[in-house]
Amino acid sequence: MPFDAVIADQLMSAVAFDADDLPGSAVAMYDANLRDPRLVRLLTWLRLERQPTGSLGRAVDHEPKLAATARAQAAGRVRPGDPFDLFTLVLSMAFAWSAASIGYAATADEPDEEHERRRRLLAACVRGAISPGTAPLD
Repeated sequence: MPFDAVIADQLMSAVAFDADDLPGSAVAMYDANLRDPRLVRLLTWLRLERQPTGSLGRAVDHEPKLAATARAQAAGRVRPGDPFDLFTLVLSMAFAWSAASIGYAATADEPDEEHERRRRLLAACVRGAISPGTAPLD
């Protein structure tokens, strides 16, 4: 199987995406990174070696997630803005403690209290970032 296909399969199957629960999706990605840090390593390798700039979209089809985000925006459940930018922000927040982090790479061996604290913070920050009541960017 080609490298890009492996990446696409791994990323798309790692976590169920729910545009109506972006905080939950981010926390699920945090947990997926703890369970199997190989995915973020593959994505980092892809970024470093094959696609140093722009979207990783050639390897991964985000269109269904972006369309779901746009529907949640149209229904007033997610703040207005470019769906790709919002998706990128949420994904980046979810990877904040991953093996690709420049701040701190968490492991599954850490105390549960640490992970619970991070999950609560992550969910609260994503909720604040995507809330339809958040101040406009203009």
